[in-house]
Amino acid sequence: MGSAKNSSSAARKARIDEMRRAERARERRNRALTIGASVVVVTGLVVGGVVLVNSQSDKKSLTASDSKSGSDSDSKGGSAGDSGHFTAGKDGVRTWSGTLSRTHVTTRVSYPMHPPVGGNHNPVWATCDGTVYTKPLQDENAVHSLEHGAVWVTYTSKASKADVDLLAAKVQKTPYSMMSPYENQAAPLMLSAWGRQVAVKSASDPEVDKFFTAYVQGPQTPEPGAACTSGAM
Repeated sequence: MGSAKNSSSAARKARIDEMRRAERARERRNRALTIGASVVVVTGLVVGGVVLVNSQSDKKSLTASDSKSGSDSDSKGGSAGDSGHFTAGKDGVRTWSGTLSRTHVTTRVSYPMHPPVGGNHNPVWATCDGTVYTKPLQDENAVHSLEHGAVWVTYTSKASKADVDLLAAKVQKTPYSMMSPYENQAAPLMLSAWGRQVAVKSASDPEVDKFFTAYVQGPQTPEPGAACTSGAM
């Protein structure tokens, strides 16, 4: 009987030892899994942190680049979309030989010629119903008027008052024309239409009447008959 009892105790002890070994094995596996998972999490955090830092750095660089580009755009103006150059005719009228873009933009535009004779322009035209301005016009509005078939008379401070007055009187009698001061031009008196431009010596220069006759609502007009009233003043 004692022998049977001892045998039962030994078996129970063996089962307990086996259970303990199994428990220790499970604990080792759990620790290994926990450590492995921790390594994965830590690695993920490190990689994620690096990606985040690089992303923030890229964003800062892009923002700085955009800011710089925007600054340049503001200071220099957007593209007029024009290509080509002027060619001079025997009558002195210069004709733009390349493409003159006609896209509406709300930003300032950097034109390749002064005064401009075409290119991207503001959606609102300058009123050009025989309108005489005493202050400079925005190029972008004036170009839109040229698109409608207007002739734009411009003058610098070097132009005589007599010539300015005579040209103003002519403009006031001519629908689809306008006049304004413009310092940044090559001659004291200039006349511009869409894709056309001429410098005149005086208000009595024969080219004045010729230019008005040829280009007020002339064949160069991209939008003949479009409004010249109720625009920007």
